[in-house]
Amino acid sequence: MATLKHIASKNSDYTAIEAYLVYQHDAFTGKQLLDEQGKPKLRDSYLLDTLECGDFSFATACLLANRKYGKNTQHGDIKSHQYIISFDPRDAADNGLTMETAQALGLKFCEENFPGHPAIVCTHPDGHNHSGNIHVHIVIGSIRTREVERKPYMQKPRDWREGMKHSSTAQTMRHLRVEVMELCEGAGLYQIDLLNGSKERVSEAEYWARRRGQLKLDRENAALTVAGQQPRQKKFETVKDTLRRQISSVLYRATSFEEFSDRLMQQYGITVKESRGQLSYLPSGRTKFIRAKKLGDKFDKAAVLATLQANAERKPKAQFKQDTIGKLIDIQSRMTEGKGIGYKRWLTKHNLKVMAQTVNLLQEKNLTDEDALNQRIAELETKYHDSLAVVKDLEGRMKFNKELRYHVAAYASTKDIAQQLKTAKRPAAFEEQHCAELTAHRAAAAYFKANDITKLPSPKKLEAEYAQLASEKAKFYEQYKEAKEELLKLKTAKQNVASFFREEEQTQQER
Repeated sequence: MATLKHIASKNSDYTAIEAYLVYQHDAFTGKQLLDEQGKPKLRDSYLLDTLECGDFSFATACLLANRKYGKNTQHGDIKSHQYIISFDPRDAADNGLTMETAQALGLKFCEENFPGHPAIVCTHPDGHNHSGNIHVHIVIGSIRTREVERKPYMQKPRDWREGMKHSSTAQTMRHLRVEVMELCEGAGLYQIDLLNGSKERVSEAEYWARRRGQLKLDRENAALTVAGQQPRQKKFETVKDTLRRQISSVLYRATSFEEFSDRLMQQYGITVKESRGQLSYLPSGRTKFIRAKKLGDKFDKAAVLATLQANAERKPKAQFKQDTIGKLIDIQSRMTEGKGIGYKRWLTKHNLKVMAQTVNLLQEKNLTDEDALNQRIAELETKYHDSLAVVKDLEGRMKFNKELRYHVAAYASTKDIAQQLKTAKRPAAFEEQHCAELTAHRAAAAYFKANDITKLPSPKKLEAEYAQLASEKAKFYEQYKEAKEELLKLKTAKQNVASFFREEEQTQQER
């Protein structure tokens, strides 16, 4: 699973590059680590070679090239390029990858793809996050010091002519990724498809934000643990991590784009917009949209629509009734929570839909009069509670029937063992041998005694009784369910009407 990373540097101090490769540095600040005498600490292990430098050091060779060709004189000029090939941590154990092998592969890669450039090839045994992955740093001076043979992947004169600067374009990176994949394939190492990229787009800045945030959170949690308190959060999340999680929680439940965007706004205050065939997301509290391609492949338009279609096909097509209504939301109270103008627009649209559904429901059921509505709600509450009481009673009788059938069956199957115990020559040994059966027999006898059962009922009679109870429960449960659904709808309608007129009254008073 080798990966390729590119870093362009404008630093004119070429010795700093070699110092970074040779000496230990703090992973977060980038500063050199010093020993007790105040001297830089060497890395525990590394391999380093130079190419195209002649008798000079890498830094000197780069400075001479700059002077000879009169380039890299401005502060904003790119002075060097660094390519990092990170191998899979499993390659060391599974495929026999060593630092020497990795260094040889790095030298070969550099000779074939950066001919004519002064270069350093340095191999380290471990990553900065202690993942155990061997990786190779290939640092090249930006100026080619000799003309080289033109190869098929070279498109412009700068790719082969002397005195021209190296440019890491998208086409160049694609070629180099193919080379890394072929390099690993030839060496028998693990490899992934580098051309299609990662499913989750994590930038360099976000990666380090995660590292710094997790380190800070770990320190805070350690202090809480020492104080005897339980940490609330153990994994740090960036803004993009939180956005990915929130979008995913809605995406896998929605079945249409309208439902997807409405739920994001309602639950998390996230606005979704489409521009030039691409989706962008605006979390609550931000003023700038985050494009889907910055979050990951599954958040772009094509992937979102495919997921929504799959959800719609997978979920049963429920027959939604026309009288299904939602609840009015108090716009003023929500706006005091710091919601944006987009959220206010969505709430206004939502409340208009809800009031239209409320009016339709009350008109269809001929309950536009307040007294008639209250009377119907009272009738449904009575029906609801009566049906629920019957259902609970039947459930209790079914549970007792099931327990009784279990103990009757256990008693009948272990009766012979209990009789044999009475005539056994060695009762202790017999009981130890048939411990499970005797325990079940005694538990059944105790159950019968506790429930005053002196005559065991027929298993067939118990099964018929259970089926009859289940049939009655289904009938009353349907009545309970219908009463509950209609009761909730009418109570919601009544609450919506009251909220609507209360809001109208407040508006008139303000006017």
